[in-house]
Amino acid sequence: MAGNSYWKQRSQPYQPGQAEPFKISRSKIELFMQCPRCFWLDVRLKITRPSGPPFNINKTIDELYKKEFDRHRATKTPHPIMIDNQIKAMPMQHENLEQWRHNFTGVTTLHKPTNLHVFGAIDDLWVDEEGKAVVVDYKATSKDKEVSIDSEWQISYKRQLEVYQWLLRQNDLEVSDVGYFVYTNARMDLDGFNDRLEFRTKLIPYKGNDSWVEPTLKKMKDCMEGDMPAVGSAAMGGECDFCTYARSRTELTLSHLKKK
Repeated sequence: MAGNSYWKQRSQPYQPGQAEPFKISRSKIELFMQCPRCFWLDVRLKITRPSGPPFNINKTIDELYKKEFDRHRATKTPHPIMIDNQIKAMPMQHENLEQWRHNFTGVTTLHKPTNLHVFGAIDDLWVDEEGKAVVVDYKATSKDKEVSIDSEWQISYKRQLEVYQWLLRQNDLEVSDVGYFVYTNARMDLDGFNDRLEFRTKLIPYKGNDSWVEPTLKKMKDCMEGDMPAVGSAAMGGECDFCTYARSRTELTLSHLKKK
């Protein structure tokens, strides 16, 4: 039923001035940061960006990591990755953890200044020796070099973690500024596949700052209430590839028709 209710609300476009709270996911915040125009088309007209193929292996790794950390959660013992990295923390036990990890519910809050119902599903929570909640996000890839979060495009990873920190604080949790990426990398230096992938996992700390979240929600609401933004209003600088392609396709089509 939770899934049906979610999709019913998700299918309704935003109506300017509406009194009912409007659901905004963590991924929609990221969409706005990348391109206000794509965001406006999504929430106002339900025209979504083309999606890529599902990352089924990544989803499987997420589920297996959750099982690992849940075993240590049940026994109240630190996971080996915590011990190896000298992290003084434990998998957190909380009555709302399953809800917070579920895609259709997640961690939620009503942002009263904008009347936006903001939510996002976390991967995991740890608790440090001071009793603070520690946000943990699982990542998986396969590359021939050591993983990091230093690439320019990985700002989206950092914003993702910061939104989770903000959401948990809205739910009255004391949250550590430092979160962690459990980042695993499938090895490419082996002699063969042999029906098996091997991984190397790295724990990457990141000190978040969620001060940008609320000002961004206000900008998003202004965008939702206004006219469609122009092509080239991407927050990350430059033009959005999706919008640029759509504009070029339209211009070429019109030019071709005029020639006829």
